[in-house]
Amino acid sequence: MSPKHVIFKKLSRDKSVGVYMAKRDFVDHCDSIDPVDGVVLIDPVQVKGKKVFVMLSCTFRYGRDDMDVMGVAFRRDIFLTTRQVYPELQDKERSIHTKMQEKLLRKLGDNAIPFFFEFPDNLPCSVCLQPAPSDVGKRCAVEFEVKAFCAENQDEKIEKRSSVRLAIRKIQYAPEDSKTIPSSEITCEFLMSDKPLHMQVSLEKETHYHGEPIKVSVYINNSSSRSLKDITVAVEQVTNVVLYSNDKYVRAVALEETSDTVPPGTTLKNVYTLIPLLAANKERRGIALDGKLKHEDTCLASSSIVKEEVLKEVQGMLVSYKVVVSFCHTYSHFCECIFCSSEVAVEVPFRLMHPKPEPG
Repeated sequence: MSPKHVIFKKLSRDKSVGVYMAKRDFVDHCDSIDPVDGVVLIDPVQVKGKKVFVMLSCTFRYGRDDMDVMGVAFRRDIFLTTRQVYPELQDKERSIHTKMQEKLLRKLGDNAIPFFFEFPDNLPCSVCLQPAPSDVGKRCAVEFEVKAFCAENQDEKIEKRSSVRLAIRKIQYAPEDSKTIPSSEITCEFLMSDKPLHMQVSLEKETHYHGEPIKVSVYINNSSSRSLKDITVAVEQVTNVVLYSNDKYVRAVALEETSDTVPPGTTLKNVYTLIPLLAANKERRGIALDGKLKHEDTCLASSSIVKEEVLKEVQGMLVSYKVVVSFCHTYSHFCECIFCSSEVAVEVPFRLMHPKPEPG
């Protein structure tokens, strides 16, 4: 995350406008969202009598800006709001919302103007899909940015040399963990077997943090006549691209393939430990990542928390995680001359998120 006490600054090429912000990560607390605030520094000589606007946008991108197939753009604005900051439409003192703005205004002088935006309640968090090494252009992503520009009016085409863009992120931290222990179980009855097979899979808690080991407890009571083998334990990331195509990406981001077996009439009780990390999934296409700022590292995407009464379609991409425990069971057929095999799996959903930082 962005370090404390750092001012992020970016100027347009013609030096007419510049944006100063104290942070680039804005937290969705579910019941409230951090507002976006900062200061715009203008050069009245370079502005040349034009107006200065500040824009906050949330964009879903699923292709390069220069790609346009049969009139279909490869990006969509989920949210867009623009405000005029110069000439000022209200007294500067009334536009100040934070102490950091006050400090920046004192330091930058009379040509510095504060700006302030509030996120609507229904926007997604920053997330992107990792491209393959051979992919070119911009990745599929939900992106946020603050943009300042000079223009006669806000609807005219913006000149790049007179505008400046600063990427920001909207993030969520893990909510208070419930006391519920996630678990799932299955009972299988097989043909030509008098007794069933029972498997139970459980986790220690519902919410795990990035980089934290996930302990998967597996209990199998094999009362059947089948032999179980090749037990596999995986953490799967499921990404639904819901805005335009309902694409679905399912990727195992942590995997343990064992040679454990459970012969007929026996039990198995074991704990497997997995750690889903981006480091083990570099360059794999379709892995969802937390939104990335330039020159900063990121990690696997956090689980999406969709608020009640919010349409999932406007979320762009929804990310979830589950533990999947599977095994093959073998049996003989036609007087034990042919051996057949099939797979059984149990799934346990959970959340993967960042812990809430300590206050202060």
